[in-house]
Amino acid sequence: MTRALDAGEAPPADALRVAVRYLLGLLAAAVPGRAVEVRVPPVAAVQCVPGPRHTRGTPPNVVETDPVTWFRLATGRLTWAEAVRAGAVQASGPRADLAPHLPVSAGSGPGASSSH
Repeated sequence: MTRALDAGEAPPADALRVAVRYLLGLLAAAVPGRAVEVRVPPVAAVQCVPGPRHTRGTPPNVVETDPVTWFRLATGRLTWAEAVRAGAVQASGPRADLAPHLPVSAGSGPGASSSH
């Protein structure tokens, strides 16, 4: 999948869906909370980031992007600033800046062991 994206080709759809769900799960585990909803339609959405949570309607802090952009952000192939500048990410709300939490990694969640 990374080879396809790095070569400017479309990745296999099934592999992209699995990767997007996995990477969203890593984000939710690394930054638990319900203050921000991250949407990657039509694949998945998660809530993350500590803070006030919403209970009805559209949450006040929303991030939305497409699957390829999310994969690139979550794996460090694209920075948050680049994605926002290019209009590839729509982010609304005071807590919707995910830059401090990207890229995500399997060892970045709560309870992850540290090599320090």
